[in-house]
Amino acid sequence: MSLPTCLIVYDRGSASAVTVLSAARDVCDVVFLRMRHEDAAGSDMWVIPENVRVVDAVGLSEDEICDLAASLSPDGVAAFNDTWLHLAARIAQRCGLSFHSPATVPALTDKFLQRTLLNAAAVPSPQARLVSTVDDAVVALAEIGLPAVLKPRNGAGSVDTARIESLERCRGYVAEFVARGTGDFVLEELLTGDPSVAGECWGDYVSVESVVQGEDVQTVCVTSKLPLAPPFRETGHVLPCTLSERDQAAVAEVASAALRALGVRHGVTHTEVKLTPAGPSVIEVNGRMGGYVPVLLRRASGFDLVRTVLRLATGEPVTVPTLVWKRMEFAYLLAPPVEAKTLVSWNDVRPRDVGGIRSIELRSKPGRALDWRDGTANSIGLVHGTATTHEAVLASLAELNERLNVVYR
Repeated sequence: MSLPTCLIVYDRGSASAVTVLSAARDVCDVVFLRMRHEDAAGSDMWVIPENVRVVDAVGLSEDEICDLAASLSPDGVAAFNDTWLHLAARIAQRCGLSFHSPATVPALTDKFLQRTLLNAAAVPSPQARLVSTVDDAVVALAEIGLPAVLKPRNGAGSVDTARIESLERCRGYVAEFVARGTGDFVLEELLTGDPSVAGECWGDYVSVESVVQGEDVQTVCVTSKLPLAPPFRETGHVLPCTLSERDQAAVAEVASAALRALGVRHGVTHTEVKLTPAGPSVIEVNGRMGGYVPVLLRRASGFDLVRTVLRLATGEPVTVPTLVWKRMEFAYLLAPPVEAKTLVSWNDVRPRDVGGIRSIELRSKPGRALDWRDGTANSIGLVHGTATTHEAVLASLAELNERLNVVYR
């Protein structure tokens, strides 16, 4: 019996090509619709077997790509990158497939529209104003108040995301970012976290992976975070999370309410939630699964989130099981201090040198220029590890950092 075909609108995102192919085994045949050439998107595509079809869509218009996709007669479509959600939605509409509707995608990629819809539906979330110029920022800050957060209207990875403590700083960042051609911005209130919910040594926010099928929203997992590096750069993820069952339920309820308010009716989603003294509040909703979480989830519980995406895409109903945690898994991003300008050196440390460390991937060379404005991409490396307790995670990372002794200037 032949398998259904799933078209993957492929670019760098929350799942690599190799991961997709592994997850697709016995679920579907995969066709990759390549959106960028090898230097940008395909660092892992050279290992794809020759019998897997890769179709080049670079340089084509959206209409041409939709025509091309229709000629392939796919049974499903999926995307793991925010940039291509709209295109995947158009392909799904053209081919009569399940995906986010073209009308829903803006609510998942336009931060200002998303905040507006969440506020209108009374879903706990920050108040926000749209900013295009320095003058806009002055008016917006008077309404939002200090402290505040300035971030691109369309963006990811905390790029050009700044903490605003004064009118002068707000003016300066808006002028700087506009000059860089970032586009419009959102100025929103800075949510105050309650560190007692996740624990004093953990981030005061979490993420929620959800599976949506029509009106049915199922929570897959709640992921704990390590504290942000200033101003708002992610440093790590841990499964299972540190929250109590009651707090997990409250977070999941808010995330589900946000998905319904935005009109999401299909797919796997990633919602970031702030843990505030007043209760959970939505930071943002993404119309695809989160980065790093699928690997941690598969290792810690055996549940394959990428496989779930492909099953949903090809029309198979999905029931999320009650997860049984086999071990604790974590991912740690080596984020330079906000003042660091250049990477100087680090000590040679191997995974076996530190208890609980699976892998250490240093992505940078000495002399690399660093800038916090690049957000998560400013990190110099990625570490994966496993532990039996949350305390053991923190102990492993403390020892790792001491041994690495990374030097910046």
